[in-house]
Amino acid sequence: MKKQWKHLLAAGLLVASVVGTSLGLVNHATTTAHADSNPSSVAAIKKRGTIKIAVFGDLPPYGWVNKDGQRVGYDVRLARQIGKDLGVKVKFVQVNANNRVDTLNANKADLVLANFTVTPERKHVVDFAKPYMKVSVGVVSPKDKPITKVSQLKGKQLIVTKGTTAENYFTSKQPGVKLLKFDSKTQQFNALKNKRAVALADDNSYLYAWVKKNPNYTVGIKTLGPNQMISPAVKKGNKSLLKWTNQEITKLSKDGFFTDDYNQELKPYFGDEVKPSDIVLEK
Repeated sequence: MKKQWKHLLAAGLLVASVVGTSLGLVNHATTTAHADSNPSSVAAIKKRGTIKIAVFGDLPPYGWVNKDGQRVGYDVRLARQIGKDLGVKVKFVQVNANNRVDTLNANKADLVLANFTVTPERKHVVDFAKPYMKVSVGVVSPKDKPITKVSQLKGKQLIVTKGTTAENYFTSKQPGVKLLKFDSKTQQFNALKNKRAVALADDNSYLYAWVKKNPNYTVGIKTLGPNQMISPAVKKGNKSLLKWTNQEITKLSKDGFFTDDYNQELKPYFGDEVKPSDIVLEK
């Protein structure tokens, strides 16, 4: 009887060992498969021959659709250069400021090049590559009723786009200002023209471009807070594409790409008060 129990026990331990080993192999295989299934890794992008890059569609001179239906702008030209250097085609994904993170998380885009300012809060939800541009928050208002000091905005309506650094700045630093929020750049500038607020806050760099086309307005407050960096963004944890993008930004900086990009895409839209060194970051 004892011998039978010993045989049964030995058999049970053998089965448990085999099952445990098998489960270990399955778990290891599952983990490995999961690691290799990143649809936005450099290997996956090259395999399918396309990189999906999120850009703005209504923000000249950074990313917009011109009268001929072509995507153009500073970020768009950078996107095309990235596709060329990766050896793949670029598929553009149009985004607004408030859905850039969601677009990455849903794997609708591999990379965001949509005037994306680096902030501590955003670092928790996306991975930023090296910066290629610097900006600050500015405030634009009608020339006949200019806003030149933040104190003039207390208790007044100020237009911002949702999900922007301008919204974050005024929410955290100037709670006495009433914010009128919109989903897109087109909506916010139309609201300013329709006198729905006394002023509009956004990145100063493209406010300069906007007032050049709209001379009845002025950037009365040119800088609020410190300079901030604009960077490409990838989905949190996408180390493969992050590493490649960092190498690409370094290479393009050394080659003078961003100054050339500025001269072609930004200079025609800015006034004399803006210089390449005010915007671009070169090594």
